[in-house]
Amino acid sequence: MIHILTTGGTIEGLDYVDNEGITESNITIKDFLKSANINFEYTIENVFKKDSRAITETDRQLLADRITAIKTTKVLITHGTYTMEDTAQYLGKLNLKKTIVLVGSFILGSENNTDASFNLGYAVSALQHLNNGVYVAMNGQIFNWDNVTKNLKDNKFERKYE
Repeated sequence: MIHILTTGGTIEGLDYVDNEGITESNITIKDFLKSANINFEYTIENVFKKDSRAITETDRQLLADRITAIKTTKVLITHGTYTMEDTAQYLGKLNLKKTIVLVGSFILGSENNTDASFNLGYAVSALQHLNNGVYVAMNGQIFNWDNVTKNLKDNKFERKYE
């Protein structure tokens, strides 16, 4: 069983207007999973819908509380890319004894050329094979929570240290 926690972000096709609000999306994480004809048990829980630039320490603690409260050991978090590494580091330091993978997209999930479906599929696959810990799964790579950074110039994630 995989427990999916959603927090908003581009992967859900949510476009943020001047950090004041969001436009409605016509795509959901459930839609991506349904179109992929997946064959595993999962639950989806919406924790909040925020541009990741607006995520606070209180929000991160709420995520940690939700992760602690659920029984499953496999947790996928959909998250905006701006502060994904911050949330990964926050959760990683807590040593929650579960496998936690954060995933997002650079292109709106509602766009035809989105990377959302690929990233989501990759993250789900990785989640099923990784050991306990916190990871970021983006664009075909897995990063440990303490060795990931977003390269804003190239719009990709990379390792801080080789």
